[in-house]
Amino acid sequence: MYQNRTYRNLFRDDRAFFKVVVKETDLFVHAPGHLEQLTRDLILQHRGYIESYIKMYPEFATALTPWRITGPAPMIIRDMATAAEKAGVGPMAAVAGAIAEHVGTDLLSHTDEVVVENGGDIFFKTNDPLTIGIFAGRSPLSLKIGLRIDPGEEPVAVCTSSGTVGHSLSLGKADAVCVISRSCSLADTVATSVGNRLKSEADIQKAIDFGKNIQGVMGLVVIIGNKIGAWGDAEIIPLKGKKG
Repeated sequence: MYQNRTYRNLFRDDRAFFKVVVKETDLFVHAPGHLEQLTRDLILQHRGYIESYIKMYPEFATALTPWRITGPAPMIIRDMATAAEKAGVGPMAAVAGAIAEHVGTDLLSHTDEVVVENGGDIFFKTNDPLTIGIFAGRSPLSLKIGLRIDPGEEPVAVCTSSGTVGHSLSLGKADAVCVISRSCSLADTVATSVGNRLKSEADIQKAIDFGKNIQGVMGLVVIIGNKIGAWGDAEIIPLKGKKG
């Protein structure tokens, strides 16, 4: 079900962005040039791969445990399944990140800089460092801190999961779990899996210990109430005013 993403009203950046909506997919995109129609075509293409696979294997859409691929499958399905296996969750936990990454990667064939945001999951390759504000619902830390990331020569992803914000399935009570990875699919599934392990502030360390041992995870930030935990390649900076 489509939900209006009002958090984008808090967004502050000098880059020009456009929005493309196709069914449940709602992307907020920075890509120099007039690439709105191409972005729509790419969403349709990659959603088509997922929708066709689900028609063949309906259980893929509802599985809450890793999915084993037994035959030919599109690359986006393989990425989702691989990420889910590493994180120990169902493959649809990767769907937002996977679409952001595959659309963003294809856009990079037409531009040297791209940012694709999909429901709090961000895939980007920028020429300058990017600061991403952390929205953590009612936590007093919400939008008070951000992650400053320099992607370097390769794209990077930051995905966020919450047990108190949004409609995505979470079994925990974290206000925000942010995961940094080169793989947006992996960041998405790990954010879900780490979030599932956060029932209270006492769980912060064990949740981080779980996430940091997954190959491909570069950094983690978890927020629950007024407590924060962090590990890895995560430069946390204070935000001045409201930023996204």
